[in-house]
Amino acid sequence: MTTSITNLLTLALWASRIPTADLTVAKHREPVTIENIKAVHAERLGEIRGRLADFEEIGRRGTDAKLWEEMVFCFFTGGCSAKMGLRAIEAVRPLLKNGTQLELANALSGVHRYPNARSRYVVQSREFLHQHCGLKLRAKLDSFDCSHARRDWLVREKGIKGLGYKEASHYLRNIGFKGYAILDKHVLRCLAELKIIDDPKPPNTRSRYLTVEEKLKNLTDATGIDFDEMDLVLWSMKTGEILK
Repeated sequence: MTTSITNLLTLALWASRIPTADLTVAKHREPVTIENIKAVHAERLGEIRGRLADFEEIGRRGTDAKLWEEMVFCFFTGGCSAKMGLRAIEAVRPLLKNGTQLELANALSGVHRYPNARSRYVVQSREFLHQHCGLKLRAKLDSFDCSHARRDWLVREKGIKGLGYKEASHYLRNIGFKGYAILDKHVLRCLAELKIIDDPKPPNTRSRYLTVEEKLKNLTDATGIDFDEMDLVLWSMKTGEILK
């Protein structure tokens, strides 16, 4: 089987696993305003809450293997797109438990922009987590009684590769934890349009991330929109999609 055929099959598998509600919808072409945010939230509320319910279900019932898969997905989305992350996780799912770096890199070739770097993230993080907690991610993450400490561990632990504050927040949200802002370029552009921040450049330190996160919380207070729902509202306004 040629590489091109393999990649086509991978894309087909990826497309088949995305619920209809996740497919592209019309982008909100009007300026980002408080009124428009409220309108989009009302229009897409069912889809948004359905997606958050999916994350909560992973938080309640997901195995450690599933929590590991979701972490790897966030390795793949860092510096790339959610769609690329979805394609990549489909390509490597059979290799997540025991695949070598070479096997992972080969599976990612033609699927992900950085097959060698991301395959190293997977193998090195997996080895560390096996040694540190037997890859028992649920018990480890539940051991933190402070939401900041939980995220800080994911970012600061040198044995875990590829998770900055945005990616760590994305991971925690996707496995059912609440109250973490995913400050990607789309959300930051919305905040800049609203004049809540001066520049949509991603915050590159913990203190800057927390400052912008707090400003996003203030926006949710002003609109009456749930904090976790707000992320998906803003993201969908820029992308026309509700993914993960």
